[in-house]
Amino acid sequence: MSIVRTQSDIGKQRLTKARNRAANLLWSIFRYALIIGISFVIIYPLLSKVSYALKDKQDIYNPTIYMIPVHFTLDNLKLALDLLDYWPLLASTLVYVFITMLLATISSALAGYGFARFSFPGSNILFALVILTIMVPMSTLMVPMYLHFRSFDILGIFHLITGKDGVNLLNSYWPAMITSATANGLKSGLYIYIFRQFFRGLPKEIEEAALIDGAGGIKTFFTIMLPNAIPPLMTVALFSFVWQYNDTFYTSLFMSESLLMPLKVASLPANTSQFLPILLGLGTNAKADPNYVALIVDTGILLAILPLIILYLFVQRHFVESVERTGVVG
Repeated sequence: MSIVRTQSDIGKQRLTKARNRAANLLWSIFRYALIIGISFVIIYPLLSKVSYALKDKQDIYNPTIYMIPVHFTLDNLKLALDLLDYWPLLASTLVYVFITMLLATISSALAGYGFARFSFPGSNILFALVILTIMVPMSTLMVPMYLHFRSFDILGIFHLITGKDGVNLLNSYWPAMITSATANGLKSGLYIYIFRQFFRGLPKEIEEAALIDGAGGIKTFFTIMLPNAIPPLMTVALFSFVWQYNDTFYTSLFMSESLLMPLKVASLPANTSQFLPILLGLGTNAKADPNYVALIVDTGILLAILPLIILYLFVQRHFVESVERTGVVG
């Protein structure tokens, strides 16, 4: 009887292991199929842009071509570079984005540190208003912000001295610089929240030791706290860089005549339809093929997002680590 039971138990164990292996195999297949499917949905627009950039004009009407062109060409890239005036445009955009990113990161870090470490009357109400800025649509602030920077004045000082309503800062970089430097810029509410959550998690003994050594609040922030805040600094800096680079709200509202990538990309379809026949040597009265115009526009969009792709390839590992160590997940 014992031998029969032992054989029966062994058979049950083998059956259980087989079922577990089958379940694990099915789960692995499902998981990889899900990951591949989501990855394809995310990567497909980029792959299609690369395909359009390398596709020759004669392949547009070939129904047998799906992603890989039959005739490869770099003419689309050359035309898109000319239409965008790409290199001066990219340099101007990167300078603007870097300065606003730097100002927004430092000002948001200072504000987040203040909310995390200093208690004063109304601090909770002010922080609730900061959180509210994350949820308020930017379009609702368009008119007051436009009027504010059209006649910019600080406490009425300019009007008191000159008698004029204020300084017109529109069509300049000053509105973006001022809002970024005062932690009121694009997504600044989120940045302040990230820094606040991180600074709240740091031990207060660090600051107490600095105070004993005679350091004040500002010196403690810049010499002690900020060097320890590398993860949120990198997270906010990358968020700010990407969002400022892609922003069309502030650029179209305050800097509609500036040489910036979002404005050029927004006007690219119209400019391509107008100037493509001239670049092709067809004359000013000729009309470009709409499908070829769409091909050049897609190529221009690829060139516009290329700096962000390169940035992601270099910093994606550090970015993920920084997000894990900040207050975003805590």
